[in-house]
Amino acid sequence: MIASLTGTVQATDAGSAVMEVAGVGYLVACSRRTLDRLTAREGVQRLLVESRWSAEQGLTLYGFLDAEERGAFRALNEVKNVAAKTALAVLSTLSPTELARVIAAKDRKGLSAAKGVGPTTANRIIDEPAMQKWAVGRATPEEGGAVAALAPAGGAAADAVSALLNLGLKRPEAEKAVARALALLGEEADLNALLPAALRESAR
Repeated sequence: MIASLTGTVQATDAGSAVMEVAGVGYLVACSRRTLDRLTAREGVQRLLVESRWSAEQGLTLYGFLDAEERGAFRALNEVKNVAAKTALAVLSTLSPTELARVIAAKDRKGLSAAKGVGPTTANRIIDEPAMQKWAVGRATPEEGGAVAALAPAGGAAADAVSALLNLGLKRPEAEKAVARALALLGEEADLNALLPAALRESAR
């Protein structure tokens, strides 16, 4: 089984990339987000890979730039009647962090925003106990048993998370710190106010 590929991207289309490794081109299905990140970089890159076999299509490789997205793909694939193609459609619209937040909040409309995901599929994903466990598991329990909120995607929050990652924090720690800072300052806080507050929260 192929677990990863390290090589250069030779071509991409709407849903896949050709990764050349030692002279062999591997066709790898990817989310839109992964494809965008692949095309934004140059040189040798590494993809984590999941392999799936079907009688209709044979062996299909699915590629991810990070373990978070691969974990979300695996979790989605465990839901009954959610195919790999649907999982990629979800991850093309929602990052793993956004997906966890949508599922934990049982935001059926937010999940239905993913292309090809109708109300029935959204309900099936959100109501799946394993998906709820996966979503809640992305936040660390706080004092009193409450679950830490995840930082909103995009804008100053995303920039603050990125800055904390550059300072050496792990992503769950960075997202928790930014979420707590937002709770103190309000969601309209700009980066200049948010980052120092997030740094203080990360030191708690």
